[in-house]
Amino acid sequence: MVSIPNSKIRVSHFNLFYGTFQALRDINIDIAGNAITAIIGPSGCGKSTFIRSFNRMNDLIASVTVNGEINLDSENILELNPVLLRKKVGMVFQRPNPFPKSIYDNVAYGPRAHGNHNKSELDQIVEKSLRDAFLWEEVKDNLNKSALELSGGEQQRLCIARALAITPELILMDEPASALDPIATMRIEELIQELKKFYTIIIVTHNMQQAARASDFTAFFNIQEDRAGYLVEYDHTTKIFTNPALQITEDYITGRFG
Repeated sequence: MVSIPNSKIRVSHFNLFYGTFQALRDINIDIAGNAITAIIGPSGCGKSTFIRSFNRMNDLIASVTVNGEINLDSENILELNPVLLRKKVGMVFQRPNPFPKSIYDNVAYGPRAHGNHNKSELDQIVEKSLRDAFLWEEVKDNLNKSALELSGGEQQRLCIARALAITPELILMDEPASALDPIATMRIEELIQELKKFYTIIIVTHNMQQAARASDFTAFFNIQEDRAGYLVEYDHTTKIFTNPALQITEDYITGRFG
């Protein structure tokens, strides 16, 4: 496994259960800051469950219990107030999910929810977030237009702008381009390459080519016989895709199973 000397996130002996069913078993991983880490693995191995642990979304499921630690800048997020945590962690989902509001109100939603109602400040936040999401030039003259009128690719970039508006430290992306066409997918990949200069990004993807193109590090998860997800191998993306340490990793990335 790769060593990350100055990790942004350190996961130690993390386990997650849905009732009596263990979904994640003894996950240990250090995640680099200002880098893109891809999480790959077959369906059901706990990839989405894992990244949703970083913003405590799994807390919303009554049967979920966890143990271990997830430290963000040496602070165990499992002990933080979830509302404060979610100001540090932005999330972009598989399918674009803009609110049925204007483009402006979608981006301003987060800052308003955290108590900022200053119109001048919100204007600046909206513009900066849309610029950072490579969307400003396309929408700047139509900020009052419904977000639902945007194309799929534009909607996903709007959702990224909405995540950026709360100035997070970490951005989680769960299959962010799986519902998009190739051109929109390319724009999302170009965007996240720019965003990693300022943010730490974790992306779940089933697309091996996307993981190879877009990430700096790759973590391969698999399923044990008892169905629990576990971390098989973690390294620089180039190493995982050209010279993995384990045969099972090579079998997965070359399509022999999954």
